[in-house]
Amino acid sequence: MPRSSSGFPLPDLSGRRAVVTGASDGIGLGIATRLAAAGAEVLLPVRNPAKGRAAIERIQQAVPDANVALHPLDLSSLDSVAALGRTLLAEDRPIHFLVNNAGVMTPPDRQTTADGFELQFGTNHLGHVALTAHLLPLLRAGRARVTSQISVSANSNAINWHDLNWENSYKGSAAYSQSKIALGLFGLELDRRSRSGGWGITSNLSHPGVAPTSLLAARPEIGRAKDTLGVKVIRTLSARGILLGTVETAQLPALYAAASPDARGGGFYGPSGPGHLGGPPAEQKLYSRLRSTDEARRIWTVSEELAKVSFPTA
Repeated sequence: MPRSSSGFPLPDLSGRRAVVTGASDGIGLGIATRLAAAGAEVLLPVRNPAKGRAAIERIQQAVPDANVALHPLDLSSLDSVAALGRTLLAEDRPIHFLVNNAGVMTPPDRQTTADGFELQFGTNHLGHVALTAHLLPLLRAGRARVTSQISVSANSNAINWHDLNWENSYKGSAAYSQSKIALGLFGLELDRRSRSGGWGITSNLSHPGVAPTSLLAARPEIGRAKDTLGVKVIRTLSARGILLGTVETAQLPALYAAASPDARGGGFYGPSGPGHLGGPPAEQKLYSRLRSTDEARRIWTVSEELAKVSFPTA
């Protein structure tokens, strides 16, 4: 069993196919690179083709024999998600790993997706629900591991059941928390339904801790012209090795959850350092917001309706 540079063993993934969303930079790019280094064929569904091509070049520089490919995907458009599903279904090749990693964080003002959903809920959650549903036949064929990347923010706030789209009193941080709580509940319910229905899929959760990723950096496309004060503080603390993680360590929980033979369906993986903000990956206690099976069933049903997809009923 080869040992990855991430410090924990990964199996030989030759002949396995992985899909990693948000892999054009940051954490997702690191996950994709490590999976490719372990021998997997890695698909990068990206919104920005130029960033995608640059990511492919970086992966191939690190792993000269990497088997990587780009596909267009805008998670904020259900039509785009369905189009990727049709493309991959037409290829009719099993998928063994799906890492639902992409995300958008705290636009300063409320924005909506192409389908009219609040941007964070629509992209971070509904887009990934739709992608998982469209790829389900291929995931079942590959007896896949589905890993959904949530956040420490899922340990605060709640799902705003009376106003899922934040049409009244928009609060960016609370809406972000909602999107990650919803995705976490979905990921856990996916594992339960797979086990009860015999789908052959395992599903688990990860979170990256706190690290200087691009989520809080300047993002003109969502109305944030400058880096936030928060990301500046995070960069300073991370660079000094104070409490927080780095972009490199932030990749590890999702990588471990997705590909380590020691990770399990229904598990929750994050950094093991103080406050679970940085450090090596380890299984963690489930956040209180993710423990209700009633809420998980509720968000599952609502998400199927909103995303216009359906999963098997048994």
